[in-house]
Amino acid sequence: MPLYLPVLANAASALHFDDLHLDPIALDIGFFQIHWYSLAYIVGILLGWYYLIKLIAQPNAPMARRHADDFVFYATIGILVGGRLAYVFFYQPDILQNPVDILKLWQGGMSFHGGALGVSLGIVYMARKNGLSWLRIHDYIACCAPFGLFFGRIANFVNGELWGRPTDVPWAIIFPSAPGGDPRHPSQLYEAGLEGLLLGLVLAFFFWRTNARNQPGKLVGIFLLGYGLSRFFVEYFREPDLQLGTLSWGLTMGQTLTVPMIVGGAFLIATAKRRATA
Repeated sequence: MPLYLPVLANAASALHFDDLHLDPIALDIGFFQIHWYSLAYIVGILLGWYYLIKLIAQPNAPMARRHADDFVFYATIGILVGGRLAYVFFYQPDILQNPVDILKLWQGGMSFHGGALGVSLGIVYMARKNGLSWLRIHDYIACCAPFGLFFGRIANFVNGELWGRPTDVPWAIIFPSAPGGDPRHPSQLYEAGLEGLLLGLVLAFFFWRTNARNQPGKLVGIFLLGYGLSRFFVEYFREPDLQLGTLSWGLTMGQTLTVPMIVGGAFLIATAKRRATA
Protein backbone atom coordinates (compact mmCIF):
# COMPACT_ATOMS: atom_id res chain seq x y z
CA MET A 1 0.00 0.00 0.00
CA PRO A 2 1.43 3.42 -0.88
CA LEU A 3 2.61 5.36 2.13
CA TYR A 4 0.55 8.43 1.28
CA LEU A 5 -2.79 6.61 1.60
CA PRO A 6 -2.89 6.63 5.45
CA VAL A 7 -2.05 10.33 5.39
CA LEU A 8 -4.92 11.00 3.01
CA ALA A 9 -7.23 8.96 5.20
CA ASN A 10 -6.23 10.95 8.28
CA ALA A 11 -6.80 14.20 6.45
CA ALA A 12 -10.23 13.06 5.34
CA SER A 13 -11.29 12.08 8.87
CA ALA A 14 -9.77 15.06 10.70
CA LEU A 15 -12.02 17.72 12.13
CA HIS A 16 -12.29 20.82 9.95
CA PHE A 17 -12.05 24.08 11.83
CA ASP A 18 -14.95 25.52 9.82
CA ASP A 19 -17.21 22.78 11.20
CA LEU A 20 -16.86 24.35 14.65
CA HIS A 21 -18.62 27.49 13.36
CA LEU A 22 -16.43 29.80 15.40
CA ASP A 23 -16.48 33.51 14.55
CA PRO A 24 -13.61 35.82 15.59
CA ILE A 25 -16.20 38.59 15.99
CA ALA A 26 -18.19 38.31 19.21
CA LEU A 27 -20.55 41.21 18.46
CA ASP A 28 -21.26 42.92 15.16
CA ILE A 29 -23.70 45.81 15.03
CA GLY A 30 -22.59 47.06 11.64
CA PHE A 31 -20.66 50.20 12.48
CA PHE A 32 -18.98 48.59 15.50
CA GLN A 33 -17.41 45.17 16.06
CA ILE A 34 -16.10 43.49 19.19
CA HIS A 35 -13.62 40.67 18.65
CA TRP A 36 -13.15 37.72 20.96
CA TYR A 37 -9.45 38.59 20.98
CA SER A 38 -10.24 41.97 22.56
CA LEU A 39 -12.66 40.40 25.03
CA ALA A 40 -9.98 37.90 26.05
CA TYR A 41 -7.74 40.75 27.17
CA ILE A 42 -10.56 42.54 28.96
CA VAL A 43 -11.80 39.42 30.78
CA GLY A 44 -8.26 38.33 31.64
CA ILE A 45 -7.43 41.72 33.17
CA LEU A 46 -10.72 41.98 35.09
CA LEU A 47 -10.52 38.45 36.49
CA GLY A 48 -6.88 38.99 37.37
CA TRP A 49 -7.80 42.20 39.21
CA TYR A 50 -10.64 40.45 41.09
CA TYR A 51 -8.34 37.59 42.11
CA LEU A 52 -5.59 40.03 43.13
CA ILE A 53 -8.03 41.68 45.55
CA LYS A 54 -8.66 38.26 47.13
CA LEU A 55 -4.92 37.65 47.43
CA ILE A 56 -4.05 40.95 49.06
CA ALA A 57 -6.86 40.45 51.59
CA GLN A 58 -4.62 37.84 53.23
CA PRO A 59 -2.24 38.81 56.06
CA ASN A 60 1.11 40.43 55.26
CA ALA A 61 0.10 41.58 51.76
CA PRO A 62 2.65 43.76 49.90
CA MET A 63 0.11 46.42 48.88
CA ALA A 64 -3.29 47.87 49.70
CA ARG A 65 -6.54 47.76 47.72
CA ARG A 66 -5.89 51.22 46.27
CA HIS A 67 -2.60 49.99 44.83
CA ALA A 68 -4.33 47.01 43.21
CA ASP A 69 -6.90 49.34 41.64
CA ASP A 70 -4.16 51.62 40.30
CA PHE A 71 -2.22 48.67 38.96
CA VAL A 72 -5.02 47.75 36.53
CA PHE A 73 -4.11 50.86 34.54
CA TYR A 74 -0.37 50.12 34.58
CA ALA A 75 -0.97 46.49 33.63
CA THR A 76 -3.21 47.38 30.70
CA ILE A 77 -0.69 49.84 29.27
CA GLY A 78 2.18 47.42 29.87
CA ILE A 79 0.41 44.53 28.16
CA LEU A 80 -0.67 46.51 25.11
CA VAL A 81 2.50 48.52 24.53
CA GLY A 82 5.02 45.87 25.57
CA GLY A 83 3.20 43.02 23.86
CA ARG A 84 2.76 44.85 20.58
CA LEU A 85 6.25 46.35 20.35
CA ALA A 86 7.93 43.05 21.20
CA TYR A 87 5.90 41.29 18.50
CA VAL A 88 6.89 43.90 15.95
CA PHE A 89 10.61 43.85 16.80
CA PHE A 90 11.05 40.09 17.33
CA TYR A 91 8.47 38.52 15.03
CA GLN A 92 7.32 41.00 12.35
CA PRO A 93 9.83 43.84 11.86
CA ASP A 94 8.38 44.51 8.40
CA ILE A 95 5.54 46.34 10.17
CA LEU A 96 8.03 49.13 10.91
CA GLN A 97 7.92 50.04 7.22
CA ASN A 98 4.42 51.38 7.87
CA PRO A 99 4.48 52.44 11.55
CA VAL A 100 0.73 53.16 11.60
CA ASP A 101 0.16 49.39 11.39
CA ILE A 102 1.67 49.04 14.87
CA LEU A 103 -1.60 50.48 16.22
CA LYS A 104 -3.78 47.85 14.50
CA LEU A 105 -4.07 45.61 17.56
CA TRP A 106 -7.38 44.17 16.36
CA GLN A 107 -5.49 42.33 13.63
CA GLY A 108 -3.61 40.30 16.26
CA GLY A 109 0.11 40.12 16.76
CA MET A 110 1.04 40.31 20.42
CA SER A 111 4.03 38.85 22.24
CA PHE A 112 3.53 37.47 25.73
CA HIS A 113 7.18 38.05 26.54
CA GLY A 114 6.86 41.74 25.68
CA GLY A 115 3.60 42.05 27.58
CA ALA A 116 5.18 40.44 30.64
CA LEU A 117 8.09 42.88 30.45
CA GLY A 118 5.67 45.79 30.15
CA VAL A 119 3.74 44.63 33.22
CA SER A 120 7.00 44.18 35.14
CA LEU A 121 8.04 47.75 34.34
CA GLY A 122 4.62 48.91 35.51
CA ILE A 123 5.11 47.03 38.80
CA VAL A 124 8.53 48.56 39.37
CA TYR A 125 7.21 52.05 38.65
CA MET A 126 4.22 51.65 40.98
CA ALA A 127 6.37 50.12 43.73
CA ARG A 128 8.96 52.91 43.62
CA LYS A 129 6.24 55.54 43.52
CA ASN A 130 4.58 54.14 46.64
CA GLY A 131 7.60 52.77 48.52
CA LEU A 132 6.54 49.14 48.12
CA SER A 133 8.43 45.89 47.52
CA TRP A 134 8.48 45.36 43.76
CA LEU A 135 9.51 41.71 44.10
CA ARG A 136 6.67 40.79 46.45
CA ILE A 137 4.19 42.58 44.19
CA HIS A 138 5.53 40.50 41.31
CA ASP A 139 4.69 37.38 43.32
CA TYR A 140 1.05 38.38 43.67
CA ILE A 141 0.65 39.56 40.09
CA ALA A 142 2.20 36.30 38.82
CA CYS A 143 -0.64 34.36 40.47
CA CYS A 144 -3.14 36.38 38.43
CA ALA A 145 -1.43 36.15 35.03
CA PRO A 146 -2.75 32.67 34.07
CA PHE A 147 -6.26 34.12 33.60
CA GLY A 148 -5.08 36.27 30.73
CA LEU A 149 -2.96 33.48 29.29
CA PHE A 150 -5.87 31.05 29.26
CA PHE A 151 -8.37 33.38 27.60
CA GLY A 152 -5.76 34.71 25.20
CA ARG A 153 -4.95 31.23 23.90
CA ILE A 154 -8.64 30.38 23.61
CA ALA A 155 -9.06 33.53 21.53
CA ASN A 156 -6.14 32.42 19.33
CA PHE A 157 -8.02 29.18 18.72
CA VAL A 158 -11.28 30.97 17.93
CA ASN A 159 -9.37 33.12 15.44
CA GLY A 160 -7.90 30.00 13.82
CA GLU A 161 -4.38 31.40 14.23
CA LEU A 162 -1.09 30.20 15.72
CA TRP A 163 -1.95 26.65 14.73
CA GLY A 164 0.31 23.68 15.33
CA ARG A 165 2.50 21.51 13.14
CA PRO A 166 1.05 18.83 10.83
CA THR A 167 0.14 15.64 12.68
CA ASP A 168 -1.96 12.48 12.50
CA VAL A 169 -3.21 12.48 16.10
CA PRO A 170 -6.95 11.72 16.39
CA TRP A 171 -7.75 15.23 17.67
CA ALA A 172 -5.96 17.00 14.80
CA ILE A 173 -7.76 19.94 13.17
CA ILE A 174 -7.55 21.29 9.64
CA PHE A 175 -7.23 25.08 9.86
CA PRO A 176 -8.26 26.83 6.63
CA SER A 177 -5.63 29.55 7.06
CA ALA A 178 -2.79 27.03 7.43
CA PRO A 179 -0.84 26.12 4.28
CA GLY A 180 -1.15 22.67 2.72
CA GLY A 181 -4.52 21.72 4.17
CA ASP A 182 -2.87 19.24 6.57
CA PRO A 183 -4.38 18.19 9.91
CA ARG A 184 -2.52 20.06 12.65
CA HIS A 185 -2.06 20.09 16.39
CA PRO A 186 -4.48 22.50 18.12
CA SER A 187 -1.47 23.92 19.92
CA GLN A 188 -3.47 26.94 21.08
CA LEU A 189 -5.44 24.60 23.35
CA TYR A 190 -2.26 22.92 24.59
CA GLU A 191 -0.99 26.32 25.67
CA ALA A 192 -4.31 27.27 27.27
CA GLY A 193 -4.19 24.07 29.31
CA LEU A 194 -0.55 24.30 30.38
CA GLU A 195 0.08 28.06 30.67
CA GLY A 196 -3.41 28.88 31.87
CA LEU A 197 -5.13 26.09 33.78
CA LEU A 198 -2.22 24.00 35.05
CA LEU A 199 0.10 26.88 35.89
CA GLY A 200 -2.75 28.73 37.57
CA LEU A 201 -3.53 25.73 39.76
CA VAL A 202 0.13 25.26 40.68
CA LEU A 203 0.45 28.90 41.71
CA ALA A 204 -2.81 28.75 43.67
CA PHE A 205 -1.52 25.72 45.57
CA PHE A 206 1.74 27.41 46.51
CA PHE A 207 0.01 30.65 47.50
CA TRP A 208 -2.80 29.17 49.59
CA ARG A 209 -1.20 25.98 50.91
CA THR A 210 2.43 26.91 51.53
CA ASN A 211 4.48 29.79 52.91
CA ALA A 212 5.64 30.80 49.40
CA ARG A 213 4.04 34.25 49.52
CA ASN A 214 6.35 35.15 52.42
CA GLN A 215 9.43 34.20 50.42
CA PRO A 216 9.84 37.12 47.98
CA GLY A 217 10.48 35.96 44.44
CA LYS A 218 9.31 32.38 44.88
CA LEU A 219 5.87 32.71 43.28
CA VAL A 220 7.06 34.79 40.36
CA GLY A 221 9.92 32.30 40.00
CA ILE A 222 7.42 29.44 39.82
CA PHE A 223 5.48 31.38 37.21
CA LEU A 224 8.54 32.13 35.07
CA LEU A 225 9.80 28.56 35.27
CA GLY A 226 6.36 27.05 34.68
CA TYR A 227 5.53 29.28 31.75
CA GLY A 228 8.99 28.93 30.26
CA LEU A 229 8.95 25.13 30.36
CA SER A 230 5.36 24.96 29.08
CA ARG A 231 6.02 27.29 26.17
CA PHE A 232 9.34 25.62 25.32
CA PHE A 233 7.59 22.24 25.22
CA VAL A 234 4.56 23.35 23.20
CA GLU A 235 6.78 24.99 20.60
CA TYR A 236 7.65 21.48 19.39
CA PHE A 237 3.98 21.11 18.42
CA ARG A 238 3.32 24.69 17.33
CA GLU A 239 4.12 25.79 13.79
CA PRO A 240 7.00 28.31 13.88
CA ASP A 241 6.21 31.77 12.58
CA LEU A 242 6.34 31.58 8.79
CA GLN A 243 8.59 34.62 8.47
CA LEU A 244 11.10 33.16 10.95
CA GLY A 245 10.88 29.37 10.96
CA THR A 246 13.35 27.50 13.14
CA LEU A 247 16.29 29.77 13.86
CA SER A 248 19.89 28.93 12.95
CA TRP A 249 20.65 27.66 16.50
CA GLY A 250 17.88 25.07 16.32
CA LEU A 251 15.21 26.78 18.42
CA THR A 252 12.14 28.81 17.51
CA MET A 253 11.88 32.44 18.53
CA GLY A 254 9.34 31.45 21.18
CA GLN A 255 11.77 28.95 22.69
CA THR A 256 14.66 31.39 22.53
CA LEU A 257 12.74 34.06 24.43
CA THR A 258 11.72 31.58 27.14
CA VAL A 259 15.28 30.53 28.00
CA PRO A 260 15.94 33.64 30.14
CA MET A 261 12.60 33.06 31.86
CA ILE A 262 13.51 29.48 32.74
CA VAL A 263 16.93 30.48 34.07
CA GLY A 264 15.59 33.49 35.96
CA GLY A 265 12.68 31.52 37.42
CA ALA A 266 14.95 28.73 38.67
CA PHE A 267 17.25 31.31 40.28
CA LEU A 268 14.40 33.09 42.06
CA ILE A 269 13.04 29.80 43.42
CA ALA A 270 16.47 28.62 44.59
CA THR A 271 17.19 31.87 46.44
CA ALA A 272 13.70 32.63 47.80
CA LYS A 273 14.28 31.30 51.33
CA ARG A 274 17.08 33.81 51.85
CA ARG A 275 14.52 36.59 51.44
CA ALA A 276 11.83 35.05 53.71
CA THR A 277 9.88 37.64 55.68
CA ALA A 278 8.01 35.33 58.06
